[in-house]
Amino acid sequence: MFRSVHRIDPRGHRRRITVGLIGIVAAAVLAGCSSRDGLGSFIVDPGHYSVYHCKDFAPKLTSLVAREQLLRSLMDRASEGSGGAVIGNLSYRAEYEDVLGEEKVLRRAAAEKNCDLASPAFQSDQSIR
Repeated sequence: MFRSVHRIDPRGHRRRITVGLIGIVAAAVLAGCSSRDGLGSFIVDPGHYSVYHCKDFAPKLTSLVAREQLLRSLMDRASEGSGGAVIGNLSYRAEYEDVLGEEKVLRRAAAEKNCDLASPAFQSDQSIR
């Protein structure tokens, strides 16, 4: 007499899909943060510094380190106020991660070419092949 009709609740189905997608995105973000090189090294092209000579690495590294320090100080200053940590991260974190990634790629490329970043005055202008 009574027929049981099972209806699919479209809101419940969408909610499960949304929660699943949020979980996947959160896992990807956390995996990127926990990787050894950080997320920034995935953004920088590894071949970007392949055409650099040893004398070109030191000035670029100096500018990257200066930019990293500036961004870090801006994030620290923003975190002093109420809610500033969130705003500082939203404003500066992406660029800070980019700079860190670029710095790691630059150091790796310099090491592959046997360039000494500490004393650029005594380096050869030739790259090792």
